[in-house]
Amino acid sequence: MDAHRPKRACDLSEETEGLRLTFRDTARAMSQENVEIVRQLQPGPQVDFMELFTRDGTDAEVEATVEAVAPAFTDDFVCIFHALSGEPRPGVRGLREGWLDWLAPWVSYRAEIEKLIDAGDQVVVLVRDFGRRPGMEMEVELHGTAVWTVREGKIARAEFFAADREAAFAAAGLSE
Repeated sequence: MDAHRPKRACDLSEETEGLRLTFRDTARAMSQENVEIVRQLQPGPQVDFMELFTRDGTDAEVEATVEAVAPAFTDDFVCIFHALSGEPRPGVRGLREGWLDWLAPWVSYRAEIEKLIDAGDQVVVLVRDFGRRPGMEMEVELHGTAVWTVREGKIARAEFFAADREAAFAAAGLSE
């Protein structure tokens, strides 16, 4: 192309197409990074949440755990346990308190990831939860869903849906 000739629309579209592809590739890579961030925060299938969110820990033990995981979350992190209430619970302490409230009727509780769905800044986690209440011999199985929002490499929001996958997908702007 002649250096002195003004660029035509078709010349510009070729340049912007290259930028669009680069942006799309970057967004895809960042989105996959979000999935990995969320995956790393999920307990393994044999981890009993009763032990993970222990009620019997000393204040010092609880504080040490909160401080250890806090860097993975934004300063304005909130979580919502929709089956308990629609109220946001702020911070990592709010996350722990939400889990303690959810776990109150259980003597054991664990989860297995079925699928992680990349939804851009959000990651939808489909899980099968297994729990046992006092007096029960067998575990019951629940199909839960969580929507995790990632901002600048940290968790900014987590929403937990006990049995309403449709609502979880809607919260992530997806359809089931």
